[in-house]
Amino acid sequence: MSGDFRGDYPGGAPYSRPQPQAPYIPAAALEGVRTRRIMAVGLDLILVSGLSVALFFALFILSFGMSALLLPPIFPLVAFFYNGLTVSGWRMATPGMAFMDLEMRTMQGAPVPFLQAAVHAVLFYVTWMFPPLFLTSFVTRDKRCLHDILADVIVLRRSA
Repeated sequence: MSGDFRGDYPGGAPYSRPQPQAPYIPAAALEGVRTRRIMAVGLDLILVSGLSVALFFALFILSFGMSALLLPPIFPLVAFFYNGLTVSGWRMATPGMAFMDLEMRTMQGAPVPFLQAAVHAVLFYVTWMFPPLFLTSFVTRDKRCLHDILADVIVLRRSA
């Protein structure tokens, strides 16, 4: 065996898998998505912050203050599960996204599973450390940010 995988293919051409086509996305599904996403992020940050503060004080009181040093990383944990559970839920959106008439889907058009939604949230918060990366949405045809591309998801208007 020579390591050449040309085999018995016509013309001896190497085998290559067909690449999946991105689904057709109507222009109406992308109208105003950037502006709506910014507003949705603001609403979601308020909700995640409120949940984090409430959980922090509840755990602080329940542990009689003994967990004060262990509780600071509570915001990332709440954000991870908040995005993972809400985006993978039946509405396919966080409460902020749903309020702004948005939903998230995989690039194949399917609902986003929990782990993929949670990874998307982690990538989003990492992107906050490098704000110019958000400019990616201005050069992509479907208005996806870099963290959307890496997580293989797209945010669309629900009503379109």
